[in-house]
Amino acid sequence: MDFFSLPEFWAIAGLAFLIIELLTVSFFFAFLGVGALVTSLTAYLGVTPEINSQLLCFSVVSIVTLAAFRRSVKRWLGGRQKAPGYVEYIGDRAKVTLTIPANGEGRIFYRGAEWIARSGTGQTIAEGASVVIRKLDGIRLIVETDS
Repeated sequence: MDFFSLPEFWAIAGLAFLIIELLTVSFFFAFLGVGALVTSLTAYLGVTPEINSQLLCFSVVSIVTLAAFRRSVKRWLGGRQKAPGYVEYIGDRAKVTLTIPANGEGRIFYRGAEWIARSGTGQTIAEGASVVIRKLDGIRLIVETDS
């Protein structure tokens, strides 16, 4: 006499995969759990009576659900989008205090402090020029000449 019947084995495996998913939040083991639970159901109903057909069912269901739904589930459950940052800086004007080379960094004076700045257009911006802040990239402000 076997310890577990095959439908029971697949049901326990499916629940184990779902518990592992809760612990890891990888959005991978849940699809294996779905595959195992579907295989348990098909084995219980007699649709997949042999272990080979059950392994095939498990593989197909797991791969199809993983391919079809992982990206959308990650997006849906993946949490909030990263905050856009300091958007209040966008559009403000500043003065270049150290020339900003075409593909390098310079400095601007903004809100009482000097900031590292890069040219958003890839052009050199001379010291003393007035610039407009277009975005924040880490600790650097991306600027363009004030036309």
